[in-house]
Amino acid sequence: MSVTVRVPAKVNVQLAVGAPRPDGFHDLANVFLAVGLYDEVTVSPADELRVTCSGPDAAKVPLDATNLAARAAIALAERHGITPDVHLHIAKDVPVAGGMAGGSADGAAALLACDALWSTGATREELLAICAELGSDVPFSLVGGAALGVGRGERLTPIDVGGSFHWVFAVADGGLSTPAVYGEFDRLTAGTDVPVPAASDALLDALRAGDTAALAGALSNDLQPAALSLCPALADTLAAGTAAGALAALVSGSGPTTAFLVADEESAQKVAEALITSGTCRNARPAVSPAPGATIQRP
Repeated sequence: MSVTVRVPAKVNVQLAVGAPRPDGFHDLANVFLAVGLYDEVTVSPADELRVTCSGPDAAKVPLDATNLAARAAIALAERHGITPDVHLHIAKDVPVAGGMAGGSADGAAALLACDALWSTGATREELLAICAELGSDVPFSLVGGAALGVGRGERLTPIDVGGSFHWVFAVADGGLSTPAVYGEFDRLTAGTDVPVPAASDALLDALRAGDTAALAGALSNDLQPAALSLCPALADTLAAGTAAGALAALVSGSGPTTAFLVADEESAQKVAEALITSGTCRNARPAVSPAPGATIQRP
């Protein structure tokens, strides 16, 4: 007996960040878009909780109880009086520590898989509540599609998307710590009047219309200056993708993965090849959005 769940990566097409709150978090207006790069998490009964991982960057994935997939299994088990004796295997294809919510995706996938394996009968609301406890990006990984996240990003409102958008994601050497990027954001904005974060009407309209050109003009990420400050080489990657014909370029979330919006599939291949040739990134991956959220894979 086992259950496999496929779960997508995400790109933040808008990430508006407010000033630090008393609890250390930041209020956000975070427009998520799920993209067609996927991890798969398979859950099987075992004698004890165990995590394994395969795929690119698997060596960078923690295999202990700090892994979000393990934490998800433990959280669900505690709520239902179950011992979380399962083997969690993560087939990793989403960049690790890349600003694309790969760890959060694994948490959402493990939660859905364990719910199915144990037949807990948990409601969607209960699963989303556990996701929010696990991390700010985890609820969106469960939901997928497109959504506006407010608060820490965990309170979601779905957004209708009127078409497909083509992307290229450039994978950087090394990773960036999300807390470190937020810390650098705080340093860079210290003493300034940080606006209250709000979603861009132009960006939401572009998504609803499926208008690639309009979306290209509306992309924004308040964490990008902080990510570039900590990893200046990302500027070369952004320039290389733009020179190759990308309509827009930005750092994905807290980075260091960079995202390039392109016109179509042919353009995506051209930009990906140019990025790889440029030597400014380790790999470049085309993908299409929106993508569905965590989904049980049927035999």
